[in-house]
Amino acid sequence: MIESSKKQAEDSCCASSSCSETPVPSATGSEETSSCCAGDTSCAVTKTESQPQRRVDEPVNLLEYRIQGMDCPACAATIEKSLVKMPGIKAIQVNYSTAKMQVTADEVISPSLIEKQVEKLGFNAESLARNGKSQTFTIEGMDCGACAVTLEKHMRNVPTVEEVRINFSTGKMQITHDLSVEAIAKEVANAGFEAVLSAGRKNEVPIHKKGASTTTISGILLALGFLGSFNGVTPSLITVLYGLSILIGGYKPARSAYYAIKSRSLDMNVLMISAAIGAALIGEWFEGATVVWLFAVGAALQNKSIERTRESIRGLMNLAPQEAWIKVGQSLSRKPVETIRIGDIVVIKPGEKIPLDGEVIAGASTVNQAPITGESLPVDKNIQDVVYAGTVNESGSLEVKVTKLVKDTAIARIIHLVEEAQEQKAPTEAFIDRFARIYTPVVFMLAIILMAIPPLLGWGSWGEWFYKGLELLVVACPCALVISTPVAIVSAIGNAAKNGILIKGGTFLETAGALNAIAFDKTGTLTEGKPQVSSLHVVNGTEEELLAIARTIEEHSQHPIASAIVIYASERGISALSGEGFTAIAGKGAKANINGIDHFAGNPKLFRELSVSLGDMESRIQSLQDEGNTLVIVGTHSKILGMIAVADTIRNSTAKALKGIKSVGVEQVVMLTGDNEGTAKKISSQAGVDRFFAELMPEDKVNAVKQLQNEGKIVAMVGDGINDAPALATADLGIAMGGAGTDTAMETADIVLMADNLEKLPHTVKLSRKALNIIKQNIWFSLLTKLAALILIFTGDLTLWMAVMSDTGAAILVILNSMRLLQLKN
Repeated sequence: MIESSKKQAEDSCCASSSCSETPVPSATGSEETSSCCAGDTSCAVTKTESQPQRRVDEPVNLLEYRIQGMDCPACAATIEKSLVKMPGIKAIQVNYSTAKMQVTADEVISPSLIEKQVEKLGFNAESLARNGKSQTFTIEGMDCGACAVTLEKHMRNVPTVEEVRINFSTGKMQITHDLSVEAIAKEVANAGFEAVLSAGRKNEVPIHKKGASTTTISGILLALGFLGSFNGVTPSLITVLYGLSILIGGYKPARSAYYAIKSRSLDMNVLMISAAIGAALIGEWFEGATVVWLFAVGAALQNKSIERTRESIRGLMNLAPQEAWIKVGQSLSRKPVETIRIGDIVVIKPGEKIPLDGEVIAGASTVNQAPITGESLPVDKNIQDVVYAGTVNESGSLEVKVTKLVKDTAIARIIHLVEEAQEQKAPTEAFIDRFARIYTPVVFMLAIILMAIPPLLGWGSWGEWFYKGLELLVVACPCALVISTPVAIVSAIGNAAKNGILIKGGTFLETAGALNAIAFDKTGTLTEGKPQVSSLHVVNGTEEELLAIARTIEEHSQHPIASAIVIYASERGISALSGEGFTAIAGKGAKANINGIDHFAGNPKLFRELSVSLGDMESRIQSLQDEGNTLVIVGTHSKILGMIAVADTIRNSTAKALKGIKSVGVEQVVMLTGDNEGTAKKISSQAGVDRFFAELMPEDKVNAVKQLQNEGKIVAMVGDGINDAPALATADLGIAMGGAGTDTAMETADIVLMADNLEKLPHTVKLSRKALNIIKQNIWFSLLTKLAALILIFTGDLTLWMAVMSDTGAAILVILNSMRLLQLKN
């Protein structure tokens, strides 16, 4: 966020909950001074300048834009720094992950003026603050990316349509307009496609056509003509049959071709219809009819195949039920989830899906959270636990107080982010699209030249070269090439979502596939982030006496270390003693009077100041601290009773997950921590990391990531999405853990592991690498198929119907190859 005021908000760091070095109480409940305010470099988020106080009557306009063309977070920073200098701009925020920009400006600022300024920087800004209504339609009948381009151009020429964006892979059209739904559907139909208003979170079904298929009728007429030619049927009747086959089968593509030409677009419909008409003109009626029929069959097969990839998101949409049992008093009533409000009580019976996010207020059960987190094992849910829409209540009945509206649930946010991810073009896809825009018109012109130049030079007959030109027209269609990347990306992102992994776009999918180093934050990522008692060391008395006195003192503190000691004593049945005069000793510990004697629990520094000899314990203290333990010594003014060592524990899944990461080809696993060298060495040894950086402040973690990048590595940073924000942004790929229910994690990182489980990370890398391999296979197969067809044209071995087969067949094989990603197992 950049704001135009010159005044620095000096206190913003400590006021923010995003600071990585927040003030924390000591082991006895006192607070230690935070290093956050000592310098702005220690804060996890960049300090911003405060917004100048505005008069109540001063007009402010909030403008929203979608930004296209950003390749990395630095692009977002470039846009912010440039636009904030414009007169009238009060504040600007560009979010690279969501490709959105918010601008706070005076009313006098024109949205188009901001768009032009963004264009000067080499990006494209589409205003989302339009006057018309924005809706999403499902489009049926698009056979390849060129169809989406044609429809997009056509819809942009419709009056009152302010903006339109069509994505072939997802089959969706997002449009801002002032027309009726019927009018939009009619315009789409005029372009040769079908449109149905998207049902949002309601069950979506594909568009099914009724009546006899024109493809079937065309095929029957083609077959009759072909058979008739061997049974003495007059040539004129055979020609009529072939002609009818062309007319019936070619009506839809001819209509689409008309609108493509009108929109100045050369799509596959134009090329195929040109080839069919050309074949008829030179008397090759059978060839023309075959081209039309094979094209229609290929298009139908492509649509059927790609529909399966679109079901990956449709399946997510249908996870949560559309109705729920509402409890009012002692009565239950069934209501649509859209009518349920925050605070309402819903009842979920055993075996039912949970309809909305909420908090359990009565009952206990086990819940299968696999739809959200990808975890196969059910989770126990009791009073005050959070449950998520779309998860399955397996055993007991639950009463849940709703905390999120249907549009704000975790599953709704996941669906929204996954759809956005699938609509964003990966670098490879963007390159292929640019290539296709050049390739098609170039080959089209070559086809015309091929028809005219050789016969003019006397190198053959007009009919011969005209036929070769028609073949080249068919080969000019880059359908398989264009479709090679987006279908693979949609399939991979859909697979990831079902496994509890949220990948925010094709760009991040490609980056994940190229990783050769992953850096992990230690606390809460490799370790539990919850201190536990690691050992007891008794000097005087017994372990039971030591724990009883420690619990008596620490029960009055909320510090995590104090809580760890209390839990440890409680689990062993050790009760607190009767005490009084509980006092916190700032930065050192605490004391309490037990049986008339002052007892202390605190760090070694406390007892040195009390002049209590630690004796032979000094060497053990140093050894335990070097191993990463925090020490709480218990004693009186005259003697030491014992010492309790507390340490963060490594996650059970960490070692297995890191081993899995290396097995999928990641060369180096690195740990970043603010702990001392001893702790870092101990944890790194247990986890199996290759390398560690210790005693790091947040800005040091950024430098550590940069050091890895300077060594030539493509680096991912794995953290909690909040305290590690600078390092997440600096890395080539930011991965946040535990995104279920955490808005910040979803917004911050490029990839979110919905479960708090590192074991999902190897599948993420494996899926990404598999996707990259499949994309490469698709591209090479498409190019080699085109090359082979071009060679066969000039050797005279290619026919028109073979050219069509090479194009549509290649497209179908590319789609089927991409769909293998849907089946990749975790």
